[in-house]
Amino acid sequence: MRPIHAVLAGAGALLLAGLSTAQAATEIEFWHAMSGALGERVDEVVKKFNDSQKEYVVKAIAKGTYDEVLNGTIAAYRAKRQPEIVQSNERSFLTMVNSGAIVPTAELMAEQGYKVDWSNFIKPVVSYYAINGKLQAMPFNSSTPILFYNRDHFKAAGFDKPGATWQELEPQLDAIKAKGVSKCAMVLPGDYEWSFLENYSAVNDIPYATRRNGLDGLDATFVFNKGKLVGQVERMKRLVSSGVMQIAGQGVIPVQLFTSGECSTIIASTAAHAAVVAAAKFDWSATELPYEQGVTPKNSVIGGAALWTLKGHTPEKYKAVAAFYNFLAQTDTQVWWHQATGYVPVTVAAYEAAKAQGYYDKSPTRAIAVVQLMRGTPSDNSLGFRIGNSNQINVAIMEEVSAAFLGRKPVQQALDDAVNRGNEALRRYEQLNAGKK
Repeated sequence: MRPIHAVLAGAGALLLAGLSTAQAATEIEFWHAMSGALGERVDEVVKKFNDSQKEYVVKAIAKGTYDEVLNGTIAAYRAKRQPEIVQSNERSFLTMVNSGAIVPTAELMAEQGYKVDWSNFIKPVVSYYAINGKLQAMPFNSSTPILFYNRDHFKAAGFDKPGATWQELEPQLDAIKAKGVSKCAMVLPGDYEWSFLENYSAVNDIPYATRRNGLDGLDATFVFNKGKLVGQVERMKRLVSSGVMQIAGQGVIPVQLFTSGECSTIIASTAAHAAVVAAAKFDWSATELPYEQGVTPKNSVIGGAALWTLKGHTPEKYKAVAAFYNFLAQTDTQVWWHQATGYVPVTVAAYEAAKAQGYYDKSPTRAIAVVQLMRGTPSDNSLGFRIGNSNQINVAIMEEVSAAFLGRKPVQQALDDAVNRGNEALRRYEQLNAGKK
């Protein structure tokens, strides 16, 4: 029989060993804006990382909308209670970079000894979050708009599929309306500034703002009140005025007008796949964004969000952050995330891996966004947008364009007013952030 002091000593050693093991895992917080099924996928990818190793634990915490996450992060940072990682949408890029509160992702990964092949990232994705080729945030949920359509409606109107150009598509939409195939041929998305204006400019290779759409400095000015985009807004007004394109009513989610079968088409984020698959009870498909006749279309640009690393944490915490980012960048992780959420994979390798698995043979519409993003070589007009006060400016632009739709202003005046309001906001942002990126 062992002496009592030996038993106690052994028990103490086991207790200390247990405490040591428990304390070995470094915990970090990841604040995000994903809810519903997408929130569940965030929890799932975090669990995959946590289960893959024993050194680090990521704690995912939903904090509401993107704006609520950003506001909560600002308050937490001032109180010195900020998380290690925060998800912020692409519109807030300059806000995050100029905050002085972030650790650039490329710098973090290099310091922690990770050799990430950033050249393998899809160009319109990585360019959105990079300055001078150095990634500032980790791309996470990236999307781009595509055209979803009701195959049954197109067949009933005598068409196999939507035309590739606006000159082909618009008469089709008119015919669907005229033949009474559906109540509306197209529904206007709630984020049409992104899908119908910015992406229209990128795909048709026309400038939206000077200084490469703001990528080259804060002194950019809007110029979308000239050229082809004026014709695009005139087209949109024509479609709305004729009843071919419907504006969703108060409290109605535009994509629901498509999935219910009420409207025949919608230009929406590829992330809308989940909603379409779940709710559409008809034969549907999707295709690339329409472009102007005679144009060789360029790539579209992204929406979505990235993960930002905040300052003020210990070296051990940053090791955990870097390990998590490295996990997210892995091809297997990207393939799973792409297939589970509908967001695009952020690396070419992940797209090729999904293709090799035969995924796009079974789900061909999931490849459309990736192919569209990788189409051709990005130009100065299609690399992306870097606009200060972006959220406020988008509201102003949509107010003016909506005034044109409703007949309160001529299209040209509405666009001139939108440009003037936008440029005033840009100059305020430039003055407040003088000397910054």
